[in-house]
Amino acid sequence: MAQNKLLRMDNMGIVVESLDKAISFFQEIGMKLEGRAMVEGEWAGHVTGLRDQSVEIAMMVTPDGHSRLEISQFIRPAIVSDHRSAPVNALGYLRAMFTVEDIGELVTRLKEKHGAQLVGEVTRYENSYLLCYLRAADGLLIGLAQQLSV
Repeated sequence: MAQNKLLRMDNMGIVVESLDKAISFFQEIGMKLEGRAMVEGEWAGHVTGLRDQSVEIAMMVTPDGHSRLEISQFIRPAIVSDHRSAPVNALGYLRAMFTVEDIGELVTRLKEKHGAQLVGEVTRYENSYLLCYLRAADGLLIGLAQQLSV
């Protein structure tokens, strides 16, 4: 019997308080808005198990077109849990990591324009990467990596 094989990872999803602010934040990083839509109705409730739901989503795509981030703002039902203040060693999905050209410049810009805050500090990992975690103004945890020339 042939084993079914994985084709690709389609996207990663996050829930936010403000879709407009999240779109602006991820555009600042360099992602492009691929589309925005309301998702509601019986079929959607069957997929998520939330029954009567209304959620506005935005699909963001990386410049290379290979990775997508689905950002969701729930209208109903109400959000039931908030993990934004969880430390980096908490169980569950926690952050997305993005590779960028200039980590210092981007961190400065995200702080100034979006109120982001460094969780620790920008740190060098051997001769490979500069890395950091930062929290967006709404608490989302984002990782940034800048590959160093060898």
